[in-house]
Amino acid sequence: MREVNELINVADPAWPLLLQELSGTGAGVEVLPGDAETGRACLLQLQVSARSNLGGIVLNCGGLLVDSGWLRIFGSPSDADAERPPGLAEINAMPATFDPAWPSGTGLVVAHDVLGGVFTLNGGNPRQAGRPGEPGEILYFAPDALGWQTLGAGHSAWLSWILSGGLQEFYQGLRWDGWRDEVSVLNGRQGLSFFPPLWSAEARQDLSATSRRAVPMAELLSLNRNSCLQFDGADPGFLGVV
Repeated sequence: MREVNELINVADPAWPLLLQELSGTGAGVEVLPGDAETGRACLLQLQVSARSNLGGIVLNCGGLLVDSGWLRIFGSPSDADAERPPGLAEINAMPATFDPAWPSGTGLVVAHDVLGGVFTLNGGNPRQAGRPGEPGEILYFAPDALGWQTLGAGHSAWLSWILSGGLQEFYQGLRWDGWRDEVSVLNGRQGLSFFPPLWSAEARQDLSATSRRAVPMAELLSLNRNSCLQFDGADPGFLGVV
């Protein structure tokens, strides 16, 4: 186990460069205030250094809100405000003190979107966890397809893709006129429930004709998981604790 000071005191921390990238992005990113103590504890449990973008976010901010909060990238928030997104430690049910047996093999949930989509960083043995892709690859649980998709990128490349405007193409067909107004009024623990649901033929044909309501993200994730179990019996596994 590496001690927390060893993880923090690196010659080339990622955060200053990431701040430059954030300031130059056209994606519309809000950097949430972080808590240093929580960030240090999270970094210690993850055993990643501040040299990585993942470590930089966890250590230095409360998370990133992208596209008016459409995407919530988790960090270490400064308080337990119910209006703000939860932290990476909470989402992944990290222990309060360092536990070398923690993580499970299912990987690390790093972001949620308002549709109930989940971005996860693969663990060391994806096959054993019932996940596609390679170790260290970002996966996406797609609520319109009710399954995991490989993205072919690690965390840093995935983050750069987001900041370069990749979400616009990624969510093509899943955004409607006026989506930004609906999303911007949600709090950090809410998502949008659709009827007919996103995976239905009706929603695929005309998304703007669906009805949408704000629901707790926990309810949305549970609904998506139950839909998977109902249709093909495939459990998507851990989607995060909200």
